[in-house]
Amino acid sequence: MRILNKAKKTMFFVLMVIYEEIIFSIFAFKQFPKSIIFIVLFSIPIGMVLELITSCLKEKANKIISYIIIVLFCILFCAHFVYNQIYQSLISIYSFFNGKQVFQFYETILEVIKNNFGAIVLFILPLILFIILHKLKKIDFSKTSIKEKIIKLVILVLIQISAILSINIWNGEGIYQNKNIYYNSTSLIMTARKFGVCTSMRLDIKRLIFKDDDKKSIEVISKVLSQPKQELDEMLEYNILDIDFDDLAEEESNSTIKSMHKYMETQIPSEKNEYTGMFEGKNLIVIVAESFSNIGIREDLTPTLYKLYNEGFNFKNFYTPLYPVSTGDGEYMADTSLIPKEGVWSIAEIRNNYIPYSYANIFKKLGYTTNSYHNHSSTYYERDEYMPAMGYDSFLAVGTGLEQRMNCNQWPNSDLEMIKVTTDDYIDNDKFLAYYMTVSGHLNYYKCDNAIVNKNWDIVKDLPYSEEARGYLATQIELDRAIEQLINNLKEKGKLEDTVIVITGDHYPYGLEMNQLNELSTYERDDVFEKCNMPLIIWNSTIEEPIEVKKVGSIIDVLPTVLNLFGVEYDSRLLMGRDILSNSEPLVVFSDGSFITDKGKYNAITDEFISVSGEVDKDYIERISTIVEGKRQISRLILEKNYYNLLREYL
Repeated sequence: MRILNKAKKTMFFVLMVIYEEIIFSIFAFKQFPKSIIFIVLFSIPIGMVLELITSCLKEKANKIISYIIIVLFCILFCAHFVYNQIYQSLISIYSFFNGKQVFQFYETILEVIKNNFGAIVLFILPLILFIILHKLKKIDFSKTSIKEKIIKLVILVLIQISAILSINIWNGEGIYQNKNIYYNSTSLIMTARKFGVCTSMRLDIKRLIFKDDDKKSIEVISKVLSQPKQELDEMLEYNILDIDFDDLAEEESNSTIKSMHKYMETQIPSEKNEYTGMFEGKNLIVIVAESFSNIGIREDLTPTLYKLYNEGFNFKNFYTPLYPVSTGDGEYMADTSLIPKEGVWSIAEIRNNYIPYSYANIFKKLGYTTNSYHNHSSTYYERDEYMPAMGYDSFLAVGTGLEQRMNCNQWPNSDLEMIKVTTDDYIDNDKFLAYYMTVSGHLNYYKCDNAIVNKNWDIVKDLPYSEEARGYLATQIELDRAIEQLINNLKEKGKLEDTVIVITGDHYPYGLEMNQLNELSTYERDDVFEKCNMPLIIWNSTIEEPIEVKKVGSIIDVLPTVLNLFGVEYDSRLLMGRDILSNSEPLVVFSDGSFITDKGKYNAITDEFISVSGEVDKDYIERISTIVEGKRQISRLILEKNYYNLLREYL
């Protein structure tokens, strides 16, 4: 009986892991796991390890440890599920140890728990079952003998080896083969879908401790280099500097840096075009607006945004993909034209690097003053260190003095108030760059929980939408009034004609459910690509006719597009985005490896390509997937190796 009860405990822990993985897949990914064999094989050793931990001490201690492990395990899956419902990702180990700030949004967390209470109950079901089995005395908590431990260790090692062998046997096809995802992918979600949450966490811990292996990056770069190289047209001018990457590679002894030089040499720079230098010498105001989406641009409610969107450059196919660190990653992409490294906060990790291609560092060299603002905490995502690294002369936020100028004792704070109390800082300067990261559009969108929704509720209360959809519109009214105030201030000072306003969002409004988002949309959006179809506004009052741009673009293309418009000399090969107004091949990169080009949309999770221009073959998908992975790896290496610093004499 004792042996049977011991076996029951082992079986319980194994089944608990498998059960939690299946429930997570069903409720987070909306499907029974397709790779259930992999998940089961990787879950068995994890369950056995957990059980071994509960069998090493005396009975009473083992009992306590068992309960602690089960409680923590259930909480872990609940936490991942709640995080996934908000950010469509998993909690990285880095975020786990650095993300205490997320609890500022505890109301949102509680709201998600309330709306998914049934799923939460299912996640804690193993704990309830364990209590019942314990009460019925069906579980043996006695100490396991050395012999039993050795037998269990041998079994779990054999099963783990079998799991890894199965990946190599059933590898699949394409760049997102099982082996590539297991050994090379940094996408927590893609790894979790294929091998389970626990395995995804284990691999994330491994990367954090041992850092990423540069060998896989070199392999990816080599694959990019093996593709046919496109020759430059000698009749065209390109956004390029005199950097001989071939010579740099020849002189470099470090294999990783050598491969990076070779990669840069093969990149096709964007050509100069009819818009090059269009805004040269003008002032620049860049706004990264919280949850800014074209569903909030309406002539009746947000007339200023509507005016700017329709009278300047009108980008019809612009996307802002959601990355795991949401606002932090969105802001990072907008500011650097690099793809965030998954598993860390790139916005914080880059703070000690040399960053020549940021708005402030570029425009400061052109004689501009550089001011930055954020109407939330100065330390959130460590912006108090990030903004100085980006080159801004000043960074005013809550904690660095903004609270002395406006009311910062509400949530969220007002974009309108921020504009009112900051424009005098720079508007009288001969040349100025002002950068704003707004917060009024932040979730949640309930009148009772959101000061901005409450403030503007009377304007939207009678609209025929859900409460959350109306609340979202109320927050966009605040942004609209802020932009109106900004324009009026510029007019008053005679600076409007000489100032360019650039507005983009950090991510789509994920505080809305898809049905609520579609309430406000002019077309039916899907949950993969079109939810991320968002606006990019580039506006100046001297533009006589709106300029419609149908070409596909994304948030990493904003910086190079603006640099070209201002006639800035830069090397476009060093950025992951390209000038949208050039003839460069369009590419939108999503965090899971999915992409959009002028030929269609590729879903890396389902391995499906939705064509908009006829059939494409697997070679095309393979080629673009290789380019995507190359950009992801190079972006990671630029961050980790402080690569731009190696080129300082050229930049």
